[in-house]
Formats: sequence, structure tokens, C-alpha cells
Amino acid sequence: MRRASAWFFGPWVQVVFWALVIIAGWWLLDVGADRARDWWPFPRARPQIVYAPPTTTGPAPGGWTPVAKAAMPAVVNISSTKITGRPDGPSTPFSTDPFFRRFFGPETVPRRERSLGSGVIVTGDGYVLTNNHVVEGARDIRVTLQDRRELQARLVGTDPMTDLAVLKLPGSGFSLLALGDSSRVDIAEVVLAIGNPFGLEQTVTMGIVSAVGRANVGIADYEDFIQTDAAINPGNSGGALISATGALIGINTAIFSQSGGYMGIGFAVPINMARQVMDQLITRGRISRGHLGVAAQEVTPAIARGLGLSVERGVLVADVSPDGPAARAGLRRGDVVTAVDGKPVEDAGHFRNVIASTLPGTRVRLTLVRGGRQENVEVPVGEAPERPRPAAAKQTSSAPATPGLVVTDLTPELARRLGTGFPAAGAVVTDVVPGGPAAEAGLRPGDVIIELNGQPLRSAQDVERQIRQAAGRDLVALVNRGGTTAYVVIDRA
Repeated sequence: MRRASAWFFGPWVQVVFWALVIIAGWWLLDVGADRARDWWPFPRARPQIVYAPPTTTGPAPGGWTPVAKAAMPAVVNISSTKITGRPDGPSTPFSTDPFFRRFFGPETVPRRERSLGSGVIVTGDGYVLTNNHVVEGARDIRVTLQDRRELQARLVGTDPMTDLAVLKLPGSGFSLLALGDSSRVDIAEVVLAIGNPFGLEQTVTMGIVSAVGRANVGIADYEDFIQTDAAINPGNSGGALISATGALIGINTAIFSQSGGYMGIGFAVPINMARQVMDQLITRGRISRGHLGVAAQEVTPAIARGLGLSVERGVLVADVSPDGPAARAGLRRGDVVTAVDGKPVEDAGHFRNVIASTLPGTRVRLTLVRGGRQENVEVPVGEAPERPRPAAAKQTSSAPATPGLVVTDLTPELARRLGTGFPAAGAVVTDVVPGGPAAEAGLRPGDVIIELNGQPLRSAQDVERQIRQAAGRDLVALVNRGGTTAYVVIDRA
């Protein structure tokens, strides 16, 4: 035993031992820290996110060049690899070609497919913001820095509903972009877009903010885009949109194009929304959004006239989930919400984003108009479910014709098959005249009309009676489609 101890405490053995200890410690604290985090079995504190403070000065005296050069090291190239070509995967030209299918059968050999995009380093310890569609389904994600270093990134999390994703690079001491305040971004501000369009690394384009608060574009579920005419092309996705001060104000996400290239309309996720998503993915590992259990839509002049509303701003409550927070607080279909916590509601997209960004459990004060009177209702915000309701099934039948559509009585059996989620009351649309007012309004077979011009319907005869009473005026129909209701204006002018 003494000989073994003497051997261990010998000078050369001690030198080797402590050298190994120092190397192992460096590896765990630096390169191996991210890998060790994945298998460490004991509870640990939530990671702390340290952002750089934004600058308040304007462009440097030398013009836009210093601003761009200061930001470029934080914008990275992202190369992701995924496996395609499996029987249950996306089709390819070979798998759909009858000649190849006849002689070789369906394609079953997996293929590696690479895609390119951009990302932005926003913390010194290597957290990267990018788009979900850049890394969606990827098995291998590699990030190339401005100095040509290539690092393998770890996917922290994704949020398809905003088309955002967060990556983590191994190590620390990275160049980063300070986060700005996208709520202060205004129309006609000069901005720079930095990314890797068509694989051309570190490309800078210049433009202005064309619009803010763009929603209903059809790109993501939650939209509040900054629109810009700074040239954005394929490969720019996930790149930086920066202000005159060099602060990050948006993550470039999509373009509007009929040719696949730049047409002067690009969209960026505002950094305030991206920061909320990133903070939750890093600290909680998932996204939690506020939810009231209502379906809201715009109050258009036609809807206001048809329902006799005294306001033309705000959002109209088209549906209230029976077991949601709004129903428990007393909200009703037909209420018009004009403000949340005293702040005016601009449109349905704005209202949805405000509620979604509210922490579940928070109580919000809704200002609404009901029956011509203004009321304040306090509602505790719930947590949004992850999956939307399924679409409605189609149903055909025969019934008396009315202008532009054919309806029949809603029976309990039809209600069950259509998944309305309500008692059997109303009229089912069984046919729509092509090009007629109902078709132009978006009605289709399988829709259930619950109300016309604010009057509840019990049968197909009620529909005919309300149409006659309207005497050629526009009709506002409350329509149930697959359990979700919305108001539809049938323009009869």
C-alpha cells in the first residue's frame, strides 16, 4: 500500500494527474458544457439570458458602412441536413414519375437534403435566433461564422406558430447584436437587411419600413410583421433586420413574390415577439400563450350596419368557447371588444397577439360594447391549447332554394356529422350558386347558419323569412364551420 501511495504521489505522476484535471475542467466549462447539460441527471437552475444593451446613438459619421460592419459578425450562415425520400416522406420527381414507379416501385432509399438560411447571434454565450422553416426536420445543423469557423449547433427549440427557432453554439465570447425595441419602429425608417441570399454570405441590402403590424398574410399563425422593401431573397430567412443605430429589430422571414425572387415586399418577425419566444424556449423548453376562448374578427362597416352596432373599431366576438375563461367571465357572442387594459384594439390580429403574449393566470380588463352600452369585464387569461380544431366536413342535401344558396334544416344527426359542437338549431348550407353573393362571401356546403342579421334561426324557413325581411339589403350571417363560428357578410348590392 505504501509503495502504491508513493508511486501516486511521485512528481511525474502528479504533473500528469493535475494536467488531466485542468484539461477536463476546461472541457466541461467550455466546449463540453453544452454536451454535459444534455445528460446531467440532477436538477439545475434555469439558464440566464444576457443580452447586450442597445445603443441610443444614430448612424456613425461615416454613413451606413460602420453600422453594417459592426452587425455583420453576428449574422451567421446556417446549413441544415434532413433525410427525405422515405415512403411516408415528401414525394420527389422520381417517386411520382410513372416510368420509375413502374420499373423500380416507389422511392424508398433515404436521401440527404441540405438547405441554407441565416441566423443572428443575440447573446455572447452563443444563442442564435433563426426561422423554424430553416431548421425544420433537420438532423444536423451547422453554423458558419464570419471568420469561416464552422460549428455544430444544438437545437434548443422551435415555435412553428411564429416560424421561429433557437439554436445554441458551443463556447462563448461570440459577436452579438443588441436587441432593439420593435414597438418603436415606424413607417419610412431606414433599415438594413443582412443575410445569406442564394448562399451569398454576408450580403447587406438597404430599404425602409413599408408597414408595421402586418397580419393575415398567411405565413404563420401569429403574425405582426414588419414589412420592408430592403431586398430579401431565399437564403435571407432567419437573417437580421437592423435599425439606423445597429440594433436588431426583426428576424427576416418571408417575401411576397410571384416569381420566387425579390419584388420589394419582405416580412420580418418583430424582435419583441421573437424575444418572448426565445426566452420561453430557453428557460422553459416550450411556449405558453395566453388564451381567452373566443374567436374574434374585424368590425367592418357592413357588419356594423347589419348588426346595428354603434362602433366601427375594435373586434367582434364571433364565438365563445363554452368552457373557456371568456365564457366564465360572461362574454357573449356579438360583444365588441374596443380595448385591453385601457389600450385600444386595432384589429383582430392585434387583439390575438396581445392576449397570446399575456402570461396565463394574468387578469386583463376588456372594454366592450354590448347592446349599445360600454362595459368593463375582467377576465383571467388561460393557457392556449396546442392544436386547432379540425375543419368542417361537407354535407349535401336538398332543400328550398334561397338567393345564392340552398339550405336545409339542421337535425341532431347532421349536427353530429358536421361536428358543430352545438345543439341542433339553424340551417345547413347544402349548395352554393357559383358566382352568387353567398359564394362571394365564402359560404360553402356544410356550413351551418345560426343567425341572420342578429336573429336566431331554427329552420330553413327562418332563413327565407329573414332574407325576405332584409328586402335586398346586405345580410350578416353567423356561420358555424366545424365547431367554430364567424360572422360573414353577404353583399347583395
